[in-house]
Amino acid sequence: MIGDRGLGWRGLTMLLGAGVAWELGVRATATPSYLLPAPSKVLATIADDISALIPAAGVTLAEALVGLAIGGSLGLILAIVITFWVRLEQGVLSLALLAKSTPVIAIAPILTIWLGFGHAPKVIVVAILTFFPILINALEGLRSVDRDLMAWLHSIDASRSEIFRTARMPTALPQIFAALRISAPLALIGAVVAEWMGASEGLGRTMWLAYTNLDMPSLFAAVVILTILSALVYRLVAFTEERIVFWRNVTPEPAS
Repeated sequence: MIGDRGLGWRGLTMLLGAGVAWELGVRATATPSYLLPAPSKVLATIADDISALIPAAGVTLAEALVGLAIGGSLGLILAIVITFWVRLEQGVLSLALLAKSTPVIAIAPILTIWLGFGHAPKVIVVAILTFFPILINALEGLRSVDRDLMAWLHSIDASRSEIFRTARMPTALPQIFAALRISAPLALIGAVVAEWMGASEGLGRTMWLAYTNLDMPSLFAAVVILTILSALVYRLVAFTEERIVFWRNVTPEPAS
């Protein structure tokens, strides 16, 4: 079942165990907080700074979601275009691969210089990071229609749009959502990296300030908030997949 994918009780137990071991290890070795803060210290920092962390998380989340929407839409549209006009494949994929191969660490400062410290550079970075996985998965899915089904559709003289609507898109949806499950957390990472390169707000800005001040508890607190956001976004994608790709949840009846 798609809905079973996630952290689960076993994952939570392992996470809790790792946190306890971390806490005991820091206390046993008397490690100073400016090197490695204990989980209790990180949680206390989150509680103290929650009024600043929540708005920062909201900014980063908004940038990530807008960038993901743009990158995902662009990837899906290009995949559809290539499916209908195969001659465009080599050129489109070459440009897509070029964009994918360019390091974000190099793109973000350039975009910041061109567009300033606002949200636009972060959204563009996220879109660049996320569109390629969706493009490749969508293209593969659109081309993975069962041959017998395609033969039957051609036999009844179905139009290209009818074939797309009834066969190609339903076949591609599971792979598109698989790409989204990868791209959604990646979008948040991309937004944070872009904010680190230059921003006036957001979790990346919070991390950068904590780093420059050697404030490790605040840095870890921002990382924890980012991790929670990534998990929530992932679960949102999985929940949406359950509702849209509903036929994958149906267990076939055993043959009598």
